[in-house]
Amino acid sequence: MTGHIDSASPFPSDPFHPSDSPTHGLSGLPREPRARGRSQAPGRPLPSRDALPTDSAGAPAEEPAGTEPQVVLRSPADLADALPYLLGFHPDDSVVLIGLHGSRGRFGARLRVDIPADPAGWPPFATGLADDLVNGAGPARRPDAVALFLCQDPAPGKSPTGVMERLRPLAQYLRRACGALDVPVIEAVCVAGGHWWSYTCGSAACCPPGGAPLNRDGTSVMAATAAYAGIQVRGSLRDLQSRLIPLSAELLPAQQGAFDDASAELVPRMLVHGDTHTVQEETLALASAAMDRLRAAPAPDEAGAGDRHDDALLGDDEAATIILGLQDRDTRDRAAEWMEGDEAPPALRLWRALSRRCLGAYAGHAAAPLTLAGWVAWATGDEPAARVAFGLALEADSEYTFARLLHQACNHGLDPEPLRNCLREERVSRTAKAVRRPRSTGAGTAPKGRRDRSPRPTASTRPGGVRPRTRRSNRTGGEETPC
Repeated sequence: MTGHIDSASPFPSDPFHPSDSPTHGLSGLPREPRARGRSQAPGRPLPSRDALPTDSAGAPAEEPAGTEPQVVLRSPADLADALPYLLGFHPDDSVVLIGLHGSRGRFGARLRVDIPADPAGWPPFATGLADDLVNGAGPARRPDAVALFLCQDPAPGKSPTGVMERLRPLAQYLRRACGALDVPVIEAVCVAGGHWWSYTCGSAACCPPGGAPLNRDGTSVMAATAAYAGIQVRGSLRDLQSRLIPLSAELLPAQQGAFDDASAELVPRMLVHGDTHTVQEETLALASAAMDRLRAAPAPDEAGAGDRHDDALLGDDEAATIILGLQDRDTRDRAAEWMEGDEAPPALRLWRALSRRCLGAYAGHAAAPLTLAGWVAWATGDEPAARVAFGLALEADSEYTFARLLHQACNHGLDPEPLRNCLREERVSRTAKAVRRPRSTGAGTAPKGRRDRSPRPTASTRPGGVRPRTRRSNRTGGEETPC
């Protein structure tokens, strides 16, 4: 399967859990403990909406409602309005699949993937995506049904209705792929140009064939509930990605030159001369010094200004050296320990800034800092930003195992605490047993916003523009396994 998957929920414990209602829709309980949900046996069809026994509030009698107020989503319009709140951002050019569990349709995994441009690739794409959702986290987390969304704005001069019709075959491929796994798609919604359509409802009174406008005035049930909970939709997917993508093209020659020189120096030491441990310590010392500099210089709150502020605090040579050092798996894993407390904010700023430096022939090196940015975001509770970072890491390197494992764990709502605890234990054990080497006194001396002017090793660019990668595989078989 091509592309990458993002899934996100801005709510710390999945408070909005949709369920079947006797009309046309779904309802949910905020902050309901996950243990309350009861999954049906794989392959067992959901009871029809009309057949569900309900209490006076519209909740199925077999699963009594909790003491907290319900969020009721009764129509495709409610689902379309709720989607940005479920993801934490407005999806652009996206397929979104949401797994539903139990007879009340409790929300499970939320998967987002770019819509493939070539319709010829839609059938295998649909098969792979359906398998990711249904079987990706094992039988215990297998959904009982799926809600499907296709989101794409029309190109200039094109109509939203034309987008809906063009994507109709993709919706059908996805419905068939999920159905082949005995997991029905109970609703399929297209969102385009500020309107929505249902691919599953044939009632013109409920779902107009010309589309219906999205609720933009903040009066939908999800908007009201999110406002009450203090939750905001943080712009579009592109807005979140813009904090992680490379800098402007005019900066390419200087940064790529810094990469060339740093690579000529570091790669032989790491791969030929067996000096990996020393390079690891130097990389971590340089990164720690950069974090201290960021911590001492708070960035503006506005994302664009804050990112430019952080970029100015890193020299080209300094950034290249840290990024190349992070290609070593053990170095990256130790850097992942900066995930909480007063270390997390400057670490996240550093990983984002380093991700923005990976351009040209070194674009694939972004997988390491992007994954670290996603990990810190996830560890500190920012799941939407984490999914975006993991997705971009997999775009940079589709075989980057650490990103793939963390992304899958996020997609299916796993708790990051076991990995956090593992990293804490590794740090304590290393501190207690290892003899710590003195840190380099020259780390972090790059002039603000300018390239380092210190002498650099002279080496020619490697032939063919191929840049060496130094990430090492697991000694036991090539796969990385987080603790």
